[in-house]
Amino acid sequence: MPKQDLKHQVGWNFDNTYIQLPKNFYSELNPNVVEEPDLVLLNERLAELLGLDADQLKEDKQVNVFAGNAIPEGGHALAQAYAGHQFGNFTILGDGRALLIGEQITPEGERFDLQLKGSGRTAFSRGGDGRAALGPMLREYVISEAMHSLGIPTTRSLAVVTTGELVLREIGLPGAVMTRVASSHLRVGTFQYAAAKGNVEELKKLADYAIRRHDPALESVENPYLIFYRSVLKRQAELIAKWQLVGFIHGVMNTDNMTISGETIDYGPCAFMNTYKPDTVFSSIDVQGRYAYGNQPYIANWNLARFAETLLPLINQDQDKAIESVQEELATFKTTYLNYWYEGMSKKLGLCTIEESDQELIDQLLGIMEAEEADFTNTFRALTLDDLSEEPALSCSKEFSEWHNRWKQRLTSQPQTTEEVLQLMKQHNPAVIPRNHRVEEALDAAVEDGDYSVLNKLVHVLNDPFAYTSEHEAYKHGPGDEGKDYRTFCGT
Repeated sequence: MPKQDLKHQVGWNFDNTYIQLPKNFYSELNPNVVEEPDLVLLNERLAELLGLDADQLKEDKQVNVFAGNAIPEGGHALAQAYAGHQFGNFTILGDGRALLIGEQITPEGERFDLQLKGSGRTAFSRGGDGRAALGPMLREYVISEAMHSLGIPTTRSLAVVTTGELVLREIGLPGAVMTRVASSHLRVGTFQYAAAKGNVEELKKLADYAIRRHDPALESVENPYLIFYRSVLKRQAELIAKWQLVGFIHGVMNTDNMTISGETIDYGPCAFMNTYKPDTVFSSIDVQGRYAYGNQPYIANWNLARFAETLLPLINQDQDKAIESVQEELATFKTTYLNYWYEGMSKKLGLCTIEESDQELIDQLLGIMEAEEADFTNTFRALTLDDLSEEPALSCSKEFSEWHNRWKQRLTSQPQTTEEVLQLMKQHNPAVIPRNHRVEEALDAAVEDGDYSVLNKLVHVLNDPFAYTSEHEAYKHGPGDEGKDYRTFCGT
């Protein structure tokens, strides 16, 4: 694969530190050459953050980077090895259709992984073709950017190129490659892979690398591996709370899809909840509801227990003492998560001060929303705008009316003005989310008709979800009854 020195032309400043790890952790290879790459989406906001010239990224020689036909100088293509509990069952995995091509170092000195998704077979493809269809890559682009705009830590999408080739699934689908950007692609599953190999020295090298990437201040502390575990736990507790606060359902919370950085990763069968029901599942493969909306905090706790198991040899040579230490840390997850959750819910309700009865007020509202089958996003939109017509399911509810009066009374007990409360609520209650039917509408137009205008308009609206502009009005509505049986599918 040709290395191209494009630094001065576009701003590439590439490195790849992952290759310094033991060779067990990756497989080196080149992406498959794509003969007819065509750039269909470029994230100009993200390009600027990375220190790249968006206009020059649209040139053919730069599009070749996004297709895997060229790698900027300093890069090195490799597929990462990892393991994972998939729906509770442990297996050895790895990047079956993705390549880490390097790390872009921004003008501010920040380091971001760039990974090509759909770039061809790897040593970990397990019989798959290593390719990606256009629809799932566009979906990840839309949802990941929406999550970023909602203030939720996430991997992001820099570009999508079509390949001019068909990808065979049940039918032939247009192929594509997406460029994913992340603080790193280190996962709980990466540590499970190292632990399964049984080489403590290699496990230590991985942990030291992860600490340098994400928690460099811990390199000099006593027992850095235990404090590192605490940091990951805290990041994940905050992340899951943020998911819950906007009704996001990941759909496949396997341990290989939980990052050490605390970023959301792998937008396969994900979706946003419309009607508030904690048992909501959209993924076609989650037949038991393991990853339902209401289960996500519990699954995060379970995944973190698996992560703790991998670190035991590093935390203390005495296994009993190591187990005792991590159990103490893991026991804090529930409280940490609930603190983030209730803090976020308080802000969604405009509560600027803390009172003992606030948790009960929050829990009562959720109970009413579930009983009345209210729309999750539009309930808080209605409260923000003080206009119950925004969520008709609640307007005739006696229980909600009584709750509403208690909430209004609660707001009078704090010193903040009505305007200050409004601004707080607007900052934490999105006017719009990526409604599933809107996402599907945009994907259908792009994939079936080659019309990207619907998708581009959707992305534009989702870039500023808290603005409450007239532009949002057409995107605020749920799908109606036809959306009740909505299902999402894994891109593979």
